[in-house]
Amino acid sequence: QVQLVESGGGLVQPGGSLRLSCAASGRIFSVNTMGWYRQAPGKQRELVATITSGGRTNYTDSVKGRFTISRDNAKNTAYLQMNSLKPEDAAVYYCNANIRTTWRPWTDYWGQGTQVTVST
Repeated sequence: QVQLVESGGGLVQPGGSLRLSCAASGRIFSVNTMGWYRQAPGKQRELVATITSGGRTNYTDSVKGRFTISRDNAKNTAYLQMNSLKPEDAAVYYCNANIRTTWRPWTDYWGQGTQVTVST
């Protein structure tokens, strides 16, 4: 089995920072693109940022210049550094990874989600 375990969410004031982590574990052969998505109450899940195994990144417009996605391929871990947080960034953040295991072809996996609250 493959597991994605997220950490780093919490409560922060507007203008503050948080760093999310997502660690993939299991019988992993290779990890392709990893990404972060978020879902606010009453809204659809949306893409925040992705990063390929080669380090190519992509961001949704609303977080450009404030969020940075990175990864450590040796640890199968992705990070999301979030700076200058705004109330509209509040959501449950989900990690996604495209993974090939020893018994299964490329498959998308999801973490359980971590809550980010931006409030005074």
